[in-house]
Amino acid sequence: MKFNEVIGQREAQKQLLQMVSEQRVAHAMLLCGPSGCGKMALALAFASYLLGEDDSLPTPQKRNAETMLHRWEHPDLHFTYPVIRPTGTSSEHKMVSGDFARQWREMLMQGPYFTMDQWLDRMKATNQQALIGAGESDELTRKLSLKSSQGGFKISIIWLPERMNAECANKLLKLLEEPPLQTVFLMVCEAPEMLLDTIRSRTQRIDIRRIAEADIEEALIHRRGIDEESARRIARESNGSWLKALETLDAGNENRQFLDLFISLMRLSYQRNVRELKKWSEAVSGFGREKQRRLLIYFARMIRENFVYNFRNPALNYMTADEENFSKRFARFINEANVTEIAELLTKTQRDIGQNANAKIVFFDLALKMIVLIMRK
Repeated sequence: MKFNEVIGQREAQKQLLQMVSEQRVAHAMLLCGPSGCGKMALALAFASYLLGEDDSLPTPQKRNAETMLHRWEHPDLHFTYPVIRPTGTSSEHKMVSGDFARQWREMLMQGPYFTMDQWLDRMKATNQQALIGAGESDELTRKLSLKSSQGGFKISIIWLPERMNAECANKLLKLLEEPPLQTVFLMVCEAPEMLLDTIRSRTQRIDIRRIAEADIEEALIHRRGIDEESARRIARESNGSWLKALETLDAGNENRQFLDLFISLMRLSYQRNVRELKKWSEAVSGFGREKQRRLLIYFARMIRENFVYNFRNPALNYMTADEENFSKRFARFINEANVTEIAELLTKTQRDIGQNANAKIVFFDLALKMIVLIMRK
């Protein structure tokens, strides 16, 4: 994968390439940034560059690297990512990334921009939460102890290291303290505060910003064939996320469903329709845990956007046309008297879901409390 396949992020690309030119490539880097900003794309492009997909190299060597990297099967490139334990798998088996290597490569072949939810779908997960366990650090130690097959770097890309359990994190720390020869760790992270302080201190952090609107607009026009006006609106709504831009292109995307559920919750709460709210909570409780978490994040964003909408400054709002159409009538119900408590309620609900509380009870409690909060002025 080439750097020119990364959407925007020229400053980060320049920083990475400068490390190589100055021969000061850090043995461990932490690429941090929000979902959809292209962290994995940058990691893959940099790994490909270090492993020989470099235009300055002799043609045979470059072609050999490109052939191996085309299907992400280079022997010196190792991937670590969260996995689930499929039903029927023995508890004695320590799950490792290699158990889902085929699904992982298939996803990478579709492109470097993806979400945890898409990965869970690939693994056919239901309510399981994907984690990186102790078996993974043992496997990584074994792989990285081998000599480079091509005589150059060995690259370890760790996607979402914040999902490591404690045992795995402590074993990885030892690897970072005494890294194998010519090994580069590229950790692609969305929640660095969840990592051990000792791991963060042994990495060079590179913060990846949201993608510039102009870069998303350009990519939509040239890569997706979108007209300029539509591309401009989608780029603005995407809030620096290529994934959000792609979601907006999909008329049947998940956010449309989330918007319908948000509208239903608010209308039924206003009507104090407890019976229908119970049905609403039962329907939402049927989603998987990860989807419930995404739903609550979406609700929190809508509460924030509706509160800001009251300031009548379009430059401050980032909503789709459908979201804005609802907010024109609804925004007045989100005000200084309730916005903080509603936000705190959604945060608490998300925490309860993350701790595997009974979803029917959690969402019905959310709905009942919303009846009180939505009427405050």
